[in-house]
Amino acid sequence: MKQKTIHIPVKDHNMKMIIMSYGDDDQLKPGILWIHGGGYLTGMASQVYISCGKMLAQKFGGTVVSPGYTLSFRKPYPAAFEDCYAALEYMWDHSDELRIDKDRIFVGGESAGGGLCVAVCLKARDEGKIKVRAQFPIYPMIDCFDTESSKDNHGKVWNTRKNHISWKIYLGDLYGKSEIPYYASPARCNNYEGMPPCYTFVCDGEPFYAETIKYVDDLNKAGVKAELDVYNGDMHGFDLLLITPKAKLARNRLCEKYRSYL
Repeated sequence: MKQKTIHIPVKDHNMKMIIMSYGDDDQLKPGILWIHGGGYLTGMASQVYISCGKMLAQKFGGTVVSPGYTLSFRKPYPAAFEDCYAALEYMWDHSDELRIDKDRIFVGGESAGGGLCVAVCLKARDEGKIKVRAQFPIYPMIDCFDTESSKDNHGKVWNTRKNHISWKIYLGDLYGKSEIPYYASPARCNNYEGMPPCYTFVCDGEPFYAETIKYVDDLNKAGVKAELDVYNGDMHGFDLLLITPKAKLARNRLCEKYRSYL
């Protein structure tokens, strides 16, 4: 494994990125942009060390890139979104240097990282420059409005109160408005045609259950292959925070789906 930390210019600041590469550098390898969670408000690039992104790169060979995007308490939307898309552009523009196969670029992330994953994929589709092979937005935080499962939710780790606070800080002056850009809250998009194939999983008692179900359903309605596994429980982030048969199964299933796109 080779690892380095770099800083890339994004508008008025330099963003930290952790890059880890596994496998033979003599051959082009898959590239995985993996975006950390934390409600858009907390978290850091080093969360990649315990992430599914590292697991996939390590298990199958590849380069995983983890951006230390601007947290919302420092600057609201669109700062984090612009940072993450800049990370994807860096992977594309420096693919030779990073030994990344442009035909095998993946985007994923957990929770708010899953939300940013979807937003980045939407812009990649809209811009038409970068082709994303598949997306893995794990229990994504994508709907700034209450859903059937995010309202009155008292689940472990994440709940309605934390969700409202995080969206308010992330959206800034946009919070409470009826029209929200879909790069800010991807569930606001009404046309997912042309998006990359998707795999995700979620627990049926956690806040993001309903929006995850709807996202997968909307992708399929738009002609995009999208698959979902649902696990019983109300613990957000169960695959990262617990060592249980359920957590192991969820990670193994992700590996199976990722491998099918290689």
